Amino acid sequence: MYKFVVGVGILAAGLVAATSMAMAGSCPGNPDALGTSRTITVDAAAFPRIGSMQYKTTLPLNDHEVLITFDDGPLPPYTNRILDTLASQCVKVTYFLVGQMAHAYPDLVRRIYNSGHTIGTHSQHHPFNFGEMGLPRIESEVDRGIASVRAAAGDPRAVAPFFRIPGLARSRQVENFLASQSLALWSADEVADDWFRGITPAQIVRKAINRIEAKGHRGVLLLHDIHPATAMALPALLKELKAKGYRVVQAVPAGVRPPSVPELPASMVAESGGWPRVVKASLTTGTIKQIKHKRHHVAKTEADKELAASLAKKKSKSQTATFDFGAIWSNR
Repeated sequence: MYKFVVGVGILAAGLVAATSMAMAGSCPGNPDALGTSRTITVDAAAFPRIGSMQYKTTLPLNDHEVLITFDDGPLPPYTNRILDTLASQCVKVTYFLVGQMAHAYPDLVRRIYNSGHTIGTHSQHHPFNFGEMGLPRIESEVDRGIASVRAAAGDPRAVAPFFRIPGLARSRQVENFLASQSLALWSADEVADDWFRGITPAQIVRKAINRIEAKGHRGVLLLHDIHPATAMALPALLKELKAKGYRVVQAVPAGVRPPSVPELPASMVAESGGWPRVVKASLTTGTIKQIKHKRHHVAKTEADKELAASLAKKKSKSQTATFDFGAIWSNR
């Protein structure tokens, strides 16, 4: 049986382990930081499916506790800016990385891990129709995504057995396969619609806060680290969480993890119009097209209809970074 643990003291029998982390007052250079209040150890055996948007179970967060997650990266410069913001507030989060993005930017994968964040996976190519795919392709997307992120991280132990289905497009077949692989399946409790075209940073903050408040003042929040609006919204979002008395919890996997992984030279970027622009990558043309025209699809089961309506309401307006991919990406 798993136990609740604070520091090295065992408090009570339970399903997860909690460890004290950097609180606001102990953040170097920022005594007013939000900080990370504790970690919660997530084992697929105890939590095979996480997130009340789609499942009856989620993580046992206390009142005014939030767990922040980021999907779809890494992608400079936005992942870099988000990491800078998180570091300034001593906030630790969970990333669900796309395999081919990790392959393109292994330096960012290693920066994420060495910054103390948790790394999960999000398939190899982020296919739009995950819930409709056959089992061989599901297996390939999951396995190749994990392999790519592990290779980019430089140590397989740095990658948690956490998986989030692209677009939250679940199916019974997908869920059964993930369970057979002992992967904790993550949905979410709240989203901030940060993939909508034209959404402003202020709107992202407002949606995130309002939905957390409406969901019992707690939850797993899903964001994306590939959008400029999200990168710009994050400082205000963390500030607002702090002002409203929220505490951040980080999810970590069971087992031994390396203290760090070898760093790599940073990806090449060039400043343009106030934001750096990527000038070199190893993504295929097909993947670039998928990223540029990203859509969030969800399964069409009866249980998912309400979620599908929420996520698909503006799916025709979804976007990623608002720059010209064709002009700045080169294939290797």
